[in-house]
Amino acid sequence: MKRILVTGASGQIGSELTLELRKRYGNDKVMATDVRKPSGALLDSGPYEEMDVTDQNSVERIVKAFRPDTIYHLAALLSAVAEAKPQLAWTINMGGLYHILETAREFSCAVFTPSSIGAFGPSTPPDRTPQDTIQRPTSMYGVTKVSGELLCDYYHLRFGVDTRGLRYPGIISYETPPGGGTTDYAVEIFYEAIRKKTYTCFLKQGTYLDMMYMPDAIKAAIDVMEADPSRFKHRNAFNVTAMSFAPEDLYETIRKRIPGFTMRYEVDPVRQCIADSWPNSMDDSAAREEWGWSPDFDLDLMTGDMIDHLSAKLT
Repeated sequence: MKRILVTGASGQIGSELTLELRKRYGNDKVMATDVRKPSGALLDSGPYEEMDVTDQNSVERIVKAFRPDTIYHLAALLSAVAEAKPQLAWTINMGGLYHILETAREFSCAVFTPSSIGAFGPSTPPDRTPQDTIQRPTSMYGVTKVSGELLCDYYHLRFGVDTRGLRYPGIISYETPPGGGTTDYAVEIFYEAIRKKTYTCFLKQGTYLDMMYMPDAIKAAIDVMEADPSRFKHRNAFNVTAMSFAPEDLYETIRKRIPGFTMRYEVDPVRQCIADSWPNSMDDSAAREEWGWSPDFDLDLMTGDMIDHLSAKLT
């Protein structure tokens, strides 16, 4: 990777990934794009252009001017927002991806596109979900993720576009606030534990979901794009994970560090329904075997690091 363009650079993953890419490859080599202007280090450290991925002309104009060899395409609506606005989710998640792939085909760019545990559904084996298995999601977010995986496969097989991607679990970060995802409770809980020492969880007890700390999510995105493709048996949707836990597991781990912290449950039926359709845990052995994936953070290490950073940030 020599010149990199990031879409959705102001979002949950994009804001931190863009800074890490600039650190590794040079500030002027990484173009941040989004429909909303970033602030702080993201804006000050390197080039930025406003770009709407649903507008083919906008995408082509900026790619033609900047000439990236790699595009990290992160612009999308997340699960809960996508379910509230399914038509818009299709327009952004699928229309935007199509425009990126078409432009990548024209200008010979490699493309990273994140998929998600949302690409699975209630008929998928829920425990250690295989890399290759049935995918029948019941949310619009999941439908766009499965469709995106297939579209990326098609552009690689039909046009030779170097498409690669990951099926992310829930992402936990102290830098970026929650953005409308079903796994947002695992970020919100830290803010409320530090600020108020109490939290109301919108998922019910016993809801196990795969999770990953942001430093591992960024590492995985960069590593898969730097990997030798001759080792790949898969390409656009590697299962990756670091930990699986339920709300009560995270609560107990936080409570060890913040005595007196309490939690109650007030279930959001929409997000609970989405969570119930997702795996309890994923088998990421294909990523480990084909490009050496290995996370650095488990639940305990992540919790300690989150509390340290957020305590400094909020107090």
